[in-house]
Amino acid sequence: MQDHTLTTVAEESGFRRTGRTDEVTRLCAAFAAAWPRAVRSLEFGHSAEGRPMRALLACRTDPRRVPILMLQAGIHPGESDGKDAGFIALRELLGETAAPALLERMAILFVPAFNVDGHERFERWNRPNQNGPEETGWRATAQNLNLNRDYTKADAPEMRALLKLIRDWDPLVCADLHVTDGADFQPDISLQAEPINQGDARLYAAGRELCDALIAKLAAQGSMPLPFYPDFAKPDDPASGFLLTVYSPRFSTGYFPQRNRFTVLVETHSWKDYATRVRVTRNTIVGLAELVAVHGSQWREQTRQADAAAARLGGTDVVLDYSSGWREGASGRSTDTVGAGGARILDFPGYAYTRNPSPISGAPVTVYDPNTPQIWRVPFRDQVSPSLVVKAPHGGYVVPVAWAQDVGAHLAFHGIKYEPLRARRSGVRAEFYRASAVHFAATPFEGRMRASLTGSWQRETQDIPVGALFVPIAQPLARLVMHLLEPEAPDSFAAWGFFNACFEQKEYMEPYVAEQIARTMLAEQPDLAAEFARRLKEDAAFAASPPARLDFFLRRHSAWDSHYNLCPVFRVDELLVSPPSAA
Repeated sequence: MQDHTLTTVAEESGFRRTGRTDEVTRLCAAFAAAWPRAVRSLEFGHSAEGRPMRALLACRTDPRRVPILMLQAGIHPGESDGKDAGFIALRELLGETAAPALLERMAILFVPAFNVDGHERFERWNRPNQNGPEETGWRATAQNLNLNRDYTKADAPEMRALLKLIRDWDPLVCADLHVTDGADFQPDISLQAEPINQGDARLYAAGRELCDALIAKLAAQGSMPLPFYPDFAKPDDPASGFLLTVYSPRFSTGYFPQRNRFTVLVETHSWKDYATRVRVTRNTIVGLAELVAVHGSQWREQTRQADAAAARLGGTDVVLDYSSGWREGASGRSTDTVGAGGARILDFPGYAYTRNPSPISGAPVTVYDPNTPQIWRVPFRDQVSPSLVVKAPHGGYVVPVAWAQDVGAHLAFHGIKYEPLRARRSGVRAEFYRASAVHFAATPFEGRMRASLTGSWQRETQDIPVGALFVPIAQPLARLVMHLLEPEAPDSFAAWGFFNACFEQKEYMEPYVAEQIARTMLAEQPDLAAEFARRLKEDAAFAASPPARLDFFLRRHSAWDSHYNLCPVFRVDELLVSPPSAA
């Protein structure tokens, strides 16, 4: 007979409804009471509105001695499948009605409602493109931040709490449990695992093994799983086909590979009914747990080797961004063929649809017919190519004193090692990054004005004062260090606007003063006069712009701000502090 203190609102309501935060509190306490030797109920932080953030740690042995599977649910509270399925799967594993004795070989760290404030913003129609439950929470936090864009910048208190949980328990695999947006089609779940396309190539084979084995388990249970997240190449146009996305580390799917750990993006299909979605998510959780129990020790040893290898990245090329396209011979359905124009043609199980001009918007609108299954023969661009490759410094990075406190705090959120200089270092050969062009976003994104930089590194000798931070490249999180500190990386501190003040000009000359200085420079510097004349002749836009013509002289005058467009992070080839301590 089922113990109702351990059942979810979803089960009690026939999967018409999902519970709220009080249910999470009740179930966490009930699980810990029912299995006191196997379950710990953890309060690991507080939300922006002060709500406690809860997790369950389930294991029948010392959890620090076995591989840990982390289940992250409710990062988007409208997508509540992971929360309900997680409690159901955990109850079955603890009660040994599923996979007996599994928790003696591995541990599960379950976060039921990561975005706890969004979980409480509970309404109908919070997820209009989803089939149930009747009411759900809201996608963003109380500070209107999307937590699945916050892993690197860690602005949200919720993210900072989760990063501490990750530092404390170091999960081998993180399953990030979601529900799709987008099109209607036959598959009921999509899975995208890493490292397969990014991170340490030593882990790619294990990442593929994990994903392929999980897909096989789900298919054997009657699901139709996809081995990629189904992003259309053009929004709302099935004929455009799919494009494989390699997620940057602002997302969970891109973050964990930079820590040399595995991640699985789990996306049930939004138009399947809620009972089906919860059941499929439950099957996914149990399947992952079984795989971690069998392969986890081997995979953990491989991640330890990757940690050691990361500490030797100095002087090597590291990929920090990717573009996607087509790769011949990539894994897929047996009916896949290579089509004209270089795109692999995919036989995809969709539904019949029409695309006709809308009398409302005037644009073509897609209407699906889920009663009519149809195979879409569409292009699939799944080639992954490096688009930003950076050579790691031999020594590491230095953060100047003025920026040390803020940058150091953010590095500490991730567990990155650094050390303040306690003695002045003179005559250090360093590389400094100066932006030649800075493009600021037109609108804020996730609470920040992002910046896109183009520039170059230049070598010079500098004295480094006491209090500057030295961040060594020789550490397990070296890839994450580079993602945060390389200015042109897509999720660097510079890209997220941490250093925007460095790219603002603060001192100016009055035009009449600039004219006088320019005349003097022309008269005293023949080479400069010749360069100015050539520029006028060869660059029509420059010749037609009075500010640009004056700026030509100001940038060459001693009054020009030498710090303008200088990124406050520089590289060094020597070890300035040894050994560094953990942040």
